[in-house]
Amino acid sequence: MLRRTFLAATAGVAVAIMAASPAAAREMWTKAAANEWYDKQPWMVGANYNPRTAINQFEMWQADTFDPRTIDQELGWAAGIGMNTMRVYLHNMLWEDDAAGLKQRMDQFLQIADKHKIRIMFVLFDSCWDPDPVSGPQHPPIPGVHNSGWMQAPGAARLADKSQYDKLEAYVKDVVGHFKNDRRIVAWDVWNEPNNEGGGGGSYEPTPNKKKLVAGLLGQVFDWAYSVDPTQPLTSGLWIGDHWDDKTKLDAVEKIQVARSEVMSFHDYNWPEKFEERANQMLSYGRPVLCTEYMARGNGSTFDGSLPIGKRKNIAMINWGFVDGKSQTRFPWDSWKKPYTYEEPTIWFHEVFRADGRPYRKAETDLIKRLSAAPKGVVPPTPALR
Repeated sequence: MLRRTFLAATAGVAVAIMAASPAAAREMWTKAAANEWYDKQPWMVGANYNPRTAINQFEMWQADTFDPRTIDQELGWAAGIGMNTMRVYLHNMLWEDDAAGLKQRMDQFLQIADKHKIRIMFVLFDSCWDPDPVSGPQHPPIPGVHNSGWMQAPGAARLADKSQYDKLEAYVKDVVGHFKNDRRIVAWDVWNEPNNEGGGGGSYEPTPNKKKLVAGLLGQVFDWAYSVDPTQPLTSGLWIGDHWDDKTKLDAVEKIQVARSEVMSFHDYNWPEKFEERANQMLSYGRPVLCTEYMARGNGSTFDGSLPIGKRKNIAMINWGFVDGKSQTRFPWDSWKKPYTYEEPTIWFHEVFRADGRPYRKAETDLIKRLSAAPKGVVPPTPALR
């Protein structure tokens, strides 16, 4: 996007100087352009991915704990059931600590994913869970607790300190710019649940003025990402509340998400009726729609209930959780207040596979495979029971 700056010369003559910041910056895709792009894509189905050996983003990506062997094995399991897309979280502090190493490991990860014909949606920032991220060695999982080590990005301290924003800008521009033409990346999710207060069942101190701070930063993050001219679309998903199709009922953060996303995205962990209602609200914007989180069995959100709706409406479907491991998201959200230290949950909340590669429910993996193999928009009949 071109910006004009006017400087007064010492002789009193005003000189207009045209500058680009940077020259390659592009405009947001029109609805027509976004739909043309989406029409060329296969139906996207997959999971939010974190290897079973990592408690959070830091253990996934830091040099000492990066685990390509496990990643290769698990993405092989994903491909085996027809998954072709994974949503994967980054962290700004990973870039601050080792920018070159992070990009090298991202490339290695993308090579593994590409071998399995899986494309990646990277997430740049995240407002969920621990607001005080610490790099380096991570603490072990808290027994029986859901996602006990997940870290917010940029974190409370950096969010509140505007002198840190230059580093955040450099992170976004370097990472997105480095991979802006990479066909192995399907999209960029610039900020996960930006108006989330944090989660964790009250285990963490809330960040003062968090929503106001995020509302002031989110638009800039979109600007930074657009400025490096990525060939992949940008998005940030709605996740809470009702009436998403009524802009007068959106908060300040949601208005930015809706206005700046080239493809619409949303989260839903409810019964199929609510999922379909929210899906229709997102489709009302006339842009492609991606469901970037769903599937919490104990909350009524299941593969059986939501996945066929997404397939019929040509909505990309990316569930939370893949292989049971150190994130422990087989435990439900209430484990933050009531740790499951002496018993397994009656039903697993998230996850598709056990740590040894066996499906948690074979009927679910059969469904994913059957739907992924069918043409776009087509839900094949359920095979008759014998």
